[in-house]
Amino acid sequence: MSNTVLTFTKETIYKMKEHYQSTITNQNPPGSVFVAKPNGCTITAYKSGKVLFQGNGASIEAAKWGANEPSHSSASKPSATKKKRITANSGKYAPPRNIGQLSIIGSDEVGTGDYFGPITVTAAYVSNDKIELLKELGVKDSKDLNDSQITKIAEQIIPIVPHSLLILRNEKYNELEQSGMNQGKLKAMLHNQAISKVLTRVKSENKVDGILIDQFCQPEVFFNYLKGKSIPWKSGENIYFSTKAEGIHIAVAAASIIARYAFVKEFEKLSKMVGFELPKGAGPKVDQKAAEFIKKHGEASLTKVAKLHFANTGKAKRLIK
Repeated sequence: MSNTVLTFTKETIYKMKEHYQSTITNQNPPGSVFVAKPNGCTITAYKSGKVLFQGNGASIEAAKWGANEPSHSSASKPSATKKKRITANSGKYAPPRNIGQLSIIGSDEVGTGDYFGPITVTAAYVSNDKIELLKELGVKDSKDLNDSQITKIAEQIIPIVPHSLLILRNEKYNELEQSGMNQGKLKAMLHNQAISKVLTRVKSENKVDGILIDQFCQPEVFFNYLKGKSIPWKSGENIYFSTKAEGIHIAVAAASIIARYAFVKEFEKLSKMVGFELPKGAGPKVDQKAAEFIKKHGEASLTKVAKLHFANTGKAKRLIK
């Protein structure tokens, strides 16, 4: 599917709205002026002046309105802070300075520090012509968004961002951890699987400039965790690792938002199942709720809702005594 993002004046967007009046739909994404669907193309115009053309007829419709160049705002370029951070990641896995403008598969995980709830891992592909659109939709570091904002943004980007979402629920997590597999290896395996699925899905029709992984261990350790496993994306790909990767490429931010969205939904299901709201994180409130859970459902049932090896398990038992 062809995608083009161009920038126009308010006057031109008004003319476009009149021109496409007969094909305008009732869809109204946040910040949009109109959505029209003429001749095998979906056109979404935003108040900022950006217009997204999608579909087989995208290039034809875009050409009708002149050869405007896509907008390249300063926000799409690495800031001085980000440049310092990228430079600090030395070695062959360091992201290039222009990574923010490339077509990238980014991966991130959520839930690894939470006692209750699963681990969710997402890999997402964002082509360079979708970067501005995702910014329009509010995609940024998920840590700067609340659950309500996460849900709103995720439900908009899930249909338009090729991705793979994996959910490792507590029962399976505990089984693997008790077999001797540490969390680092579990995360590496999940990232590998998610990236492989997305790469297979998009590589035949899209240009992939590289893969960026939100770094949770040294690259050498990451690949050591995957010894004996198939890593179809490693051969011939540009592989990059960086901490705080959500600020380096929007693909990681999109992956993080989708992973957080899935985590929140799973968390809601668990709270409903246990009969009271479960707290996130691993602090004192979690100890208290874990103790409450044990009293209500029994210690054996913890395996379905919690990561048993966390210190919270022992603390909850002591609270009961």
